[in-house]
Amino acid sequence: MGCGSSAIKIKKSAKTIRAALIIQNWYRGYRARLKTRQRYALTIFQSIEYADEQGQLQLSNFFSFMLENYVHIQEKDPTLVNRLFGCAPQDDRGRQECIGIVEVPDSYGGPRLQFPLNTNSLNIMIEAFKKQQILHAYYVLEILFETKEAMKQMPNFTHIRTCPTKEITICGDLHGKLEDLLLIFSKNGLPSGYNPYVFNGDFVDRGKCSIEILMILFVSFLLYGDDLCLNRGNHEDFLMNMRYGFTKEVLSKYKIHGGKILQVLEEVFAWLPLGTIIDDEILIMHGGISESTDLNLLHHIERNKMKSVLMPPVPVDKDSGTETKKNKGHTPRGVRLSGPPSDYLTKHEWEQVIDILWSDPRGKRGCYPNTCRGGGCYFGPDVTTKFLNKNRLKLLIRSHECKPEGYEVCHDGKVITVFSASNYYEEGSNRGAYIKVGFCTTLRFFQYQVTKATCFGPLHQRVNTIESSAIRILKERVVSRKTDLIHSFQLQDHTKSGKISMGQWAFSMENVLGLNLPWRTLSSHLVLTDQDGNIDYMTCFHDIHIQKPVKEAQSALIETLYRYRSDLQIIFNVIDSDHSGLISMEEFHSMWKLFCRHYNLHIGDSQVDELAERMDLNKDGSIDFNEFLKAFYVVHQLDNLNKSNTQLA
Repeated sequence: MGCGSSAIKIKKSAKTIRAALIIQNWYRGYRARLKTRQRYALTIFQSIEYADEQGQLQLSNFFSFMLENYVHIQEKDPTLVNRLFGCAPQDDRGRQECIGIVEVPDSYGGPRLQFPLNTNSLNIMIEAFKKQQILHAYYVLEILFETKEAMKQMPNFTHIRTCPTKEITICGDLHGKLEDLLLIFSKNGLPSGYNPYVFNGDFVDRGKCSIEILMILFVSFLLYGDDLCLNRGNHEDFLMNMRYGFTKEVLSKYKIHGGKILQVLEEVFAWLPLGTIIDDEILIMHGGISESTDLNLLHHIERNKMKSVLMPPVPVDKDSGTETKKNKGHTPRGVRLSGPPSDYLTKHEWEQVIDILWSDPRGKRGCYPNTCRGGGCYFGPDVTTKFLNKNRLKLLIRSHECKPEGYEVCHDGKVITVFSASNYYEEGSNRGAYIKVGFCTTLRFFQYQVTKATCFGPLHQRVNTIESSAIRILKERVVSRKTDLIHSFQLQDHTKSGKISMGQWAFSMENVLGLNLPWRTLSSHLVLTDQDGNIDYMTCFHDIHIQKPVKEAQSALIETLYRYRSDLQIIFNVIDSDHSGLISMEEFHSMWKLFCRHYNLHIGDSQVDELAERMDLNKDGSIDFNEFLKAFYVVHQLDNLNKSNTQLA
């Protein structure tokens, strides 16, 4: 009996183990599939983000074209030329004029600061920001002017050192996410002479609290300048701010003095140092390097001459102060600059700064154009090794790219990316991280994630949320090119059946949208497929459309205006120097015609003229261009077949 009982127990045990292994293998496969879906969702977010940045960089060519062809702009606002193509020093007499007329009323219930600032000032501000209070414009302007004066004394690269009792904390992109900054401070302590920090650019844009982050960082810098380093990122740029939200945030929070604050910020951003060097061994810059990056040159360029890195400098004639005849690509012919040639960076200096703010590391050897972003380059491990050896450095720490775990090590440990904005694309999409550098170059990595309701949910719920959001913005991209996509599909549809093969559909999607995405894998979220594997291509557009502000407007026009709405908003904001939000009908017509010519858009002028006149509701000859462009938005409808989790807009 004993032997038989033991045999039965062994068999049961074997079955239990086999069942456990089956369940374990299934769960591993299940998690792997969820992680794959999450990775594809992040790829969608990143591809669209980089495509937008590429469009932003291409705007520089349009501004050159605009100034070359639209003389009225130069006559109306001659300072626009220097704002876009150079950075002639500004007249500092504006400080007293700016602040002197700004008063803090007794009714103001926000934080009140005393100057000179002290450690209590920082604590008061942080506590007020936690309560979502707004710092008065008077204090903002005072802090900005103080910061600018202090920044002027800073070198292009700040040199700091560790010691056995002091570690240095390095933070990457924050992008207006105040909760991440406060979480870092709660875990790691506030900046002080005993707790130094390096913040590696991209403090602003995308998030809703960029001005609060700037105030905290600038006050910390004014208090602990030797132990608080601020590097410039590619988003510390007024043209980037117009597209990605910071300009809108400032004008919304400071309706009366927002324009003044933005003008001073342009100068402050231009004075931000380009990088930080720790112990003469670790170089910290926002983007990366190229094969031609010259640290010696970067140490000596006059960085304040570049308010917008997106605009290449005007090659000028040293005698006449006008643009040279050799200039054929980026800058307008015959444009007269207000300052002497010495007030502007050379093209070579500009390229050096572009590379360190916009470049990304890749595993492939060599250095080649950064085609995704449209600016900077991709640099391989061989470029990194050569650069570090030449400059007697051991490590490059950079930011600029969202990483799922908040940081990433590459190039045989010689390049580290750190990104400090958690939930960057969507709640649960990524962790944030910071690095602590100790004595003798010891590194420690710390990860975190600002947690909300969805972050506590199970993995499948979090992946569904991220995936749904990614598919949603991808569909908006698709519908913005509806006419072009239908034309491409129909060219492949030789039998006029309304169906094409999966390969033909994927080719058309990539050819028109240029996002470098795995279209075959994503097809189940975007279109219906029949039992033979053919795509019913018109189902791309069944659950989404662009709202028409005027019923009579043609679809091609609506799609074009929707697709280029961010570019147009930036262009109109640049022209609108007084930040009134209004431009004349004449300016609107002229800009649209130039825009169509430059981007080779075949849209009849009469269509746009009629639409603009209908949008001039009070018939005063001016257009509120922000309201005009808001009229073009995408409507998401619930999909009856549950192809995705998109919700009603």
